[in-house]
Amino acid sequence: MKKILIIGANGQIGSELIAALRGKYGAGNVVGFDLREPKEEQKKAGPFEVGDASKKEVLAAALDRHSIDTVFHLVALLSATGEKDPDLCWTLNMGSLKNVLDLAREKKLQVFWPSSIAAFGPATPKVKTPQETVMAPTTMYGVTKVAGELMCQYYKLKWGVDVRSVRYPGLISWKTPPGGGTTDYAVAIFYEALQKGSYECFVGQKTILPMMYMPDAIRGIMELMEAPKEKIKVNTSYNLAAISFSAQELADVVKKKVPGFSCSFKPDARQKIADSWPQSIDDSAARADWGWKHEYGLEKMADDMLENLKKKFGKK
Repeated sequence: MKKILIIGANGQIGSELIAALRGKYGAGNVVGFDLREPKEEQKKAGPFEVGDASKKEVLAAALDRHSIDTVFHLVALLSATGEKDPDLCWTLNMGSLKNVLDLAREKKLQVFWPSSIAAFGPATPKVKTPQETVMAPTTMYGVTKVAGELMCQYYKLKWGVDVRSVRYPGLISWKTPPGGGTTDYAVAIFYEALQKGSYECFVGQKTILPMMYMPDAIRGIMELMEAPKEKIKVNTSYNLAAISFSAQELADVVKKKVPGFSCSFKPDARQKIADSWPQSIDDSAARADWGWKHEYGLEKMADDMLENLKKKFGKK
């Protein structure tokens, strides 16, 4: 039975991944790790460590305490937040990843680390972005993702570390509120539609970005990590895709499902970041190598978001 540590367990991905992994492997075999104290229900759900992932000795002690063999390393300062403090973005994102890879090498651990479409840049083909392509990002977050992909490849080729990764598109979830990401308008619009009846979108109407609903994202991680080692043929990060839509298309779907909702558009500094990213992704390598397939389209995702947020807010 696997013994798993999720670093960044309180974050957008981690808070949902930990429940899915505990459902599969048992609560006692999946340990949360985060800088912040977990919520009360999280404490009751299974073992949890509060610690700083930038401190290697703290991580090492947690790994040893729980006899960990698999690490999901999800800690990162996101795109828009990272632009406000590029030094912290580099230090946190790269320092914590190197700690994990060094410990994985020493202790023979399997590692998952998420890259992102932020690893691409203005020179990258925007439609059906290939697996192998130009990667010249213009944000510090993107720079850390490219550097992280190369570091993962280095540890895999030089020392045989079983590290696996995907390039996530924008992730949409009802369980965690929007944070510091450029794609978070696709989450915020649902929250604001139900709570205020209107939303001012921070990217323009014609902005098209690749997105993925969180249940697909969580399932994708688990399928990748469970795939036989010989099927993992990409040494950096797999392109992963689901749906692409414009900000206007998203607003129209929400309008159709929430009577009286209105959406205006007022692009801010995040528009420049969004313009540097792809509109759609070619993930044929992931589909061929380990059988990736998404389940949620735009309509199905919107229905599920609204149904669950209504319950969350106590609305009918």
